Amino acid sequence: MFDGPEGGCYDDSPVRELEFAKRIAVKAGEMLKRNASGRRSIRYKEGSGNLVTDMDHASEEMIVSALRREFPGHAVVAEESGAAGRSPHRWYIDPVDGTTNYAHGFPLWTVTLAYEREGRLEAGVTYAPVLGELFWARRGGGAFRNGRRIRVTSCGRLEKALLCTGFSYALEWRKVNLRYFAEFLMEAQAIRRMGAASLDLCWTAAGAFDGFWEMRLGPWDMAAGIVILEEAGAKVTNLQGGPVDLSQGDFLGANARLHPQMLAVLNRVRVK
Repeated sequence: MFDGPEGGCYDDSPVRELEFAKRIAVKAGEMLKRNASGRRSIRYKEGSGNLVTDMDHASEEMIVSALRREFPGHAVVAEESGAAGRSPHRWYIDPVDGTTNYAHGFPLWTVTLAYEREGRLEAGVTYAPVLGELFWARRGGGAFRNGRRIRVTSCGRLEKALLCTGFSYALEWRKVNLRYFAEFLMEAQAIRRMGAASLDLCWTAAGAFDGFWEMRLGPWDMAAGIVILEEAGAKVTNLQGGPVDLSQGDFLGANARLHPQMLAVLNRVRVK
């Protein structure tokens, strides 16, 4: 037990935070699903092709309001409203990951939240409402999809691996990742590009993909997925093999046998 920011006591295991995240992710996700076919107010974020809808804001407002009631002393880092508060307890929130998919009626989008304590990600939840898939994990507690334990694959050969990636809205980083994509396309069995990084991470954790890499993700895109992937047995690093920096957003995740092979491809391309 330790003292919380308001002087109260918290259990070392983030069970309460995890259960809250599951409840609010489902609540926000179901609201988004009900409104998915309605008319959308869409705008583009300055300097990019990254769009945002009225429903992104509605979902974020629902989540943050509930969080303020449940954990009034906790800090928040949310995609649309940015960072707020100072506390050893921090939440990362993406109210709609895969907004372009959502706006176009493509069913691969999620609501995703992660809880961080003292700089360490402790719990993560990702909900894909149209698919009816709820992923969650907490440190030391395993990773789950709809209540069933999930694990990464045992694929140990890159030529037999199904990989996944995504592309930044910034054109200069798209060009860099195209080089990686081309090299992996020649080395791996196949590559998919789904448009919702949080779901890509969960599907890698569940064994649908053997490995995932991407560049310049937002912290809210990958925070929950880091916990879920690691609890599912994955090795998670940046593209140089070091710790993931949430502020930078370069990410590589795969099982322990495949990870060094993917890292070798990234290193080979980088030195050209």
